[in-house]
Amino acid sequence: MNVLRRTVLATAAAMALVPAAGFAQDTIKVGEINHYKRMAAFAEPYKLGIELALSEINESGGVLGKDLEFIFRDDQGDPAEAVKIAEELMTRDGAVMLTGTILSHVGLALSSFAAEKGYLYLASEPLADSLVWKSGNPYTFRLRTSTWVQAAMLAEEAAKTDAIRYATIAPNYAYGQDAVEAFKENLKRLKPEVEFVAEQWPALFKIDAGAEVQAIERAKPDAIYNVTFGTDLAKFVRDGGDRGLFDGRHVYGLLTGEPEYLEPLGDEAPEGWFVTGFPWYGLEDGTPGKTFVDAYTEATGETPKIGSLVGYMTAQSIAAAIEAAGSTDTEALVAAFEGLTVENTPIGALTYREIDNQSTLGAWVGTTAVEDGKGVMVDWEYKDPAPYMPSDEDITAMRPAE
Repeated sequence: MNVLRRTVLATAAAMALVPAAGFAQDTIKVGEINHYKRMAAFAEPYKLGIELALSEINESGGVLGKDLEFIFRDDQGDPAEAVKIAEELMTRDGAVMLTGTILSHVGLALSSFAAEKGYLYLASEPLADSLVWKSGNPYTFRLRTSTWVQAAMLAEEAAKTDAIRYATIAPNYAYGQDAVEAFKENLKRLKPEVEFVAEQWPALFKIDAGAEVQAIERAKPDAIYNVTFGTDLAKFVRDGGDRGLFDGRHVYGLLTGEPEYLEPLGDEAPEGWFVTGFPWYGLEDGTPGKTFVDAYTEATGETPKIGSLVGYMTAQSIAAAIEAAGSTDTEALVAAFEGLTVENTPIGALTYREIDNQSTLGAWVGTTAVEDGKGVMVDWEYKDPAPYMPSDEDITAMRPAE
């Protein structure tokens, strides 16, 4: 047991008051913090996914004989507001743990706060790998697929081509920076002769797409690595398409195949990009994924997004951890999450790795196309993350001593 955890246990009498309050109530409460107004396209499907899982969990008897309840709070995408809300949820509202956030800089703030206070935080969506590696701590676990893993899958495909000169474009914050660094490191390892001739860093959701497209075109790359998403992606695709930026070039897109971002593009969706995403429309009958898609569609009247999947598995993971712990005490829950396997998720069994608190959720990769006026992924496959992870030695060296 590490020094930090022994210190927390030494003061457990005081800290246990909060989880105990949650346990003593009629329901077991989880504090869910997210950007419901600022990023509604992702957050609302994510919430619907949580609610579907909660209905299934509670109809089956709940956890520890009680209903599981999520308290949803909006942080407006502001790290300081998220931390304030987190404290209220844990000390006033009786939450036994925290989850949520999409934006990585908010997730990193909550992770630091959780470590300081000794609260358990399941980072459901933040993509910056520093959450579980360079800034990792015993109280933070992450569900969403590692950015490193997704970038490595794209780099593997890029290395098969004759492209040498690459340009990158990514939002200028933790996730974008991690995503570019991961792609560069993986691609250079596979193909040392590549060079990166342009790096564009637009502010998140404030892209000047025309200027970015012109800067990339001036560099004359053979290929482009895109990390923009949401409205930034839509503007980049539109301006780049109008100016012929993508013609004759290989393009790799992190998250571009996710329905939240691909579907709104309609018949303007890019074709031929190699991307990560969620091709829910292609999942086969009889698979766990298709069972989830059908249940979600029936319950909500909507087709699922990647956020729907993440929300659903967030609630599944928390329920499984509480059952495994047999308690809502923070230290018991932390111990339960380490190495926890969650059965019967839409991707099958999911495990939280003891070495870095990262889940084993993989990624779907494939090529973008337009079918019936809609952007879709074709020729896709689901890939396990294990072959793309850094070595255990490298991860141990990155994580702070515990």
